[in-house]
Amino acid sequence: MAIGLNVPEPETTCSDENCPFHGSLSVRGQTLEGEVASTDMTKTVIVEREYDVNVPKYDRLMKRRSRVPAHAPECLGLSVGDTVRIAETRPLSKTKSHVVVEQVDGEDAAAGGGD
Repeated sequence: MAIGLNVPEPETTCSDENCPFHGSLSVRGQTLEGEVASTDMTKTVIVEREYDVNVPKYDRLMKRRSRVPAHAPECLGLSVGDTVRIAETRPLSKTKSHVVVEQVDGEDAAAGGGD
């Protein structure tokens, strides 16, 4: 089933109803790229993004990071340190409004892709 994004479908299957590939979850809105920082929760990963913010007073850049909880379908098999692409979806819980759609290779992430 096509989800509307240019991402490959995982080879393994799952029975998760909130999987965009094998369930009925639709994706919409923006896609983000980041690194998996935590897999401690069930079916949830924390994706951490690091970016620079300009500080005009000191004419320097300051590093900031944001941590986004995302639903992790069982068919992707994610672990800490993986670079992933997440897509926005309807709210799945109080804090989760994103789902992991792709596990990105290290070479693609270093090239600086993403929206």
